[in-house]
Amino acid sequence: MTAPAPPDPFAEARLGPLTLRNRVIKAATFEGMTGGNRVSESLIDFHRRFAAGGVGMSTLAFMGVSSDGRGAPNELVPDEDNSAELRKLADAVHAEGAAISGQIGHAGAVGASAGLPGLSPSRFFSPLALRRTRAMQADDFERIPEAFAKTARRLVDNGFDAIEIHVGHGYLLSEFLSPAVNRRGDQWGGSLENRARFPRLVIARVREAVGDRVAVLAKLNMADGAPHGFWVAESVQVARMLEEDGALDAIELTGGSSLQNPMYLFRGEAPIAEMARAFPRYLRWGFKLVAGRFLREYPFEEMYFLPYARQFREALSMPLVLLGGITGRETLLRAMQEGFEFAAMGRALLREPNLVNEMRDGRSQSSLCVQCNKCMATIYRGTHCVLDPEQLTSG
Repeated sequence: MTAPAPPDPFAEARLGPLTLRNRVIKAATFEGMTGGNRVSESLIDFHRRFAAGGVGMSTLAFMGVSSDGRGAPNELVPDEDNSAELRKLADAVHAEGAAISGQIGHAGAVGASAGLPGLSPSRFFSPLALRRTRAMQADDFERIPEAFAKTARRLVDNGFDAIEIHVGHGYLLSEFLSPAVNRRGDQWGGSLENRARFPRLVIARVREAVGDRVAVLAKLNMADGAPHGFWVAESVQVARMLEEDGALDAIELTGGSSLQNPMYLFRGEAPIAEMARAFPRYLRWGFKLVAGRFLREYPFEEMYFLPYARQFREALSMPLVLLGGITGRETLLRAMQEGFEFAAMGRALLREPNLVNEMRDGRSQSSLCVQCNKCMATIYRGTHCVLDPEQLTSG
């Protein structure tokens, strides 16, 4: 019996209640364009470019569900004051034929570097903040899930088509999954089932809040890239739990930790000098002190997360989004051949916002991105590719 042909990545596809015009998702890449907790015109133009360039859905990057859930001072927290601006952004993306997703999360211990309390499952010393984090208390377990639900409702009420819950990169929900960070001895720590309890609760509350009106995704760490941290064997089990819970329409597979090992996500050159210059002055000396260990360098390979992601494809029947080193038409097609329903692209689209249209029409086969990762250092003044002066923005 002949195996079915893989789906065409440039054809329409269903994602929960959505029909996307293709299977390419612009991955969340922190934009740095929300000064004063406002949606700037540059942020709207940023996502409009990807929509006009052909993506099926663009993802508004990390939004804190509360003021203490931010990972940096200039991150957006959706509230009444910026609701009209969020609607304007959604309308701009829709006008170009794409859907808009909003990535929401609580930065947890990462927030300590921004002068925030730095919540975590258990207290530990943050090398970036040079102080200890604050362990979650009983009221936090009530407050934070409600904040996730409220934020999701606000985005949906203002025209967003999908909610992406961040369960990766060393933010709060993924900290609960990590045996290295979560050392609680109560119902929220210890066994894998206990460590997964809080993320599952949050995801269930978000689904309850938005119903079937929109798609709900989770961005799940396959591996933290940190000693004794969360790794593939346990992550596959958590993914199975999430599939059985039935609250998600898809899982986007990722890895790395903003607090412990960010380059595990990015791969390629580590832009240490550029990052040091970009950090706020009060953080520069601390960053330089730990930069060699913090920004470890990993060789870039196309589809570098594929070996891990295959374990999830084998274990799950729900839709999965492959992320990491999707650089052009060949890797996009291969993602479909490997059984993934969607592919997420980040740096390749930063370099060429029109890349999806170019690939669809046969005018381009591969991205011009060279994985220099110098875009990482632009987040405080408006994220852009440093090789394309036309993308410079004041944020």
